[in-house]
Amino acid sequence: MDDTATVPAPQPRATRAPRNQRTVARPAELTGVGLHTGVRTTVRLKPAEPNTGVVFVRTDIPGYVRIPATVKHRVSIQRRTALRRGEAEVHTTEHLLSVFAGVGIDNVEVELDGPELPGGDGSARPFVGLLQQAGVHDQDVAVREVVIKEPIGISENGASLVALPYDGLRVSYTLDYPLPTLPSMHYTVELDPERYEADVAPARTFVLRREAEMLLAAGLGKGANTENTVVINDDGKVDGSMRFADEPVRHKVLDILGDLALLGAPLRAHIIAVKSGHELNAALVKKIAEREDELLHEGDEPAGVALDIREITRILPHRYPFLLVDRIIEVQGAQRAVGIKNVTFNEPFFQGHFPGQPVMPGVLLIEAAAQVTGAMLLGSREHAGKLAYLLGVDAFKFRKTVVPGDRVVIESEALRIKERTGQARVKATVDNHVVCEGVLKFMLIDTAASSSASAPVDG
Repeated sequence: MDDTATVPAPQPRATRAPRNQRTVARPAELTGVGLHTGVRTTVRLKPAEPNTGVVFVRTDIPGYVRIPATVKHRVSIQRRTALRRGEAEVHTTEHLLSVFAGVGIDNVEVELDGPELPGGDGSARPFVGLLQQAGVHDQDVAVREVVIKEPIGISENGASLVALPYDGLRVSYTLDYPLPTLPSMHYTVELDPERYEADVAPARTFVLRREAEMLLAAGLGKGANTENTVVINDDGKVDGSMRFADEPVRHKVLDILGDLALLGAPLRAHIIAVKSGHELNAALVKKIAEREDELLHEGDEPAGVALDIREITRILPHRYPFLLVDRIIEVQGAQRAVGIKNVTFNEPFFQGHFPGQPVMPGVLLIEAAAQVTGAMLLGSREHAGKLAYLLGVDAFKFRKTVVPGDRVVIESEALRIKERTGQARVKATVDNHVVCEGVLKFMLIDTAASSSASAPVDG
């Protein structure tokens, strides 16, 4: 059929004001088996501060590796949405992310003690129950929305995906496989929490019988069965019964919402999809993310504000030869920052460390990471005009030397920020190889008070 499906024109609606951000009200957990790995895993939802976003935390890995649910952490793995940070991965995230998108949860930590989220009954309904157990808490910070102002589309191999301007979130999906076993289906839904929970969340994942056999042979689907997967036989009949006559296409809408959640912000758009899957969904998210700054709702601040050296020196008190960050390429409030240190042979410390074998001192790598973190903290409105004193260095590990010519990329993520103290996890890489990582602790004090501080620690 033609790739451009005819969709009823949406009716004009009054423009809505952005809502406040939301997190979960209390911890809640769920245990189950992963659809693909068959590994039994416990998932625990925990409240998170405003602007944290959705963060997966692998508690079974030393150091509790944190993996933000953003498209840049997505990795291409067959038939699921997987995220990776370093060597740590989390698989089949789309059903839980779909619930966060459908119900409207912006900030949450998702702890799990295994590589894959539980498959439950193959739908998002178990995660809706988990969220109901956790409750929803409104926060005192406006949500940052991405508003589509002009059509953005992508197509590949007969599949297409388009985002159109729309005041709300509407998804239209056409499922059209050239198979007699699966008739063409179309489904359109105007998203709100009640509609999502009743009409989208219960739709289970599906597979053709012939595909199921190939997946099992490839070592996938170890936790799948006819209870959590709609298996469609060659004669078009299913094992068991379907919850909706059009359950497969509704599950495709469920998946799209989970993949759209990797944008990291609620989306206002009409999404029109024809035969798209996880790969094409992610490609659209990347395309939208590339234009995110210009698509932000009026009054919002861009998520990835860059700071040049002049702006850095307005925030930090450090000067030559102790200013060890050249540029901040990304800063998200007081939650995350990425900075650059370009290492040249002209650095004064190379004269003595070491002659004939120049190596950047580890203590200066810590200092550079502290300065990136300081720029993140002191650049926010709530900490403007303060000084950040380095109080502690925990579990710091050095994995590779830094030498002249290296470009050090320093990432800092806030772990705990209060009025007078802060804690951040930092990591420095060169050519995507980790050179050092650890946790830094700070005291935040007013500039006027700094002169009377009894024992300031430089940082």
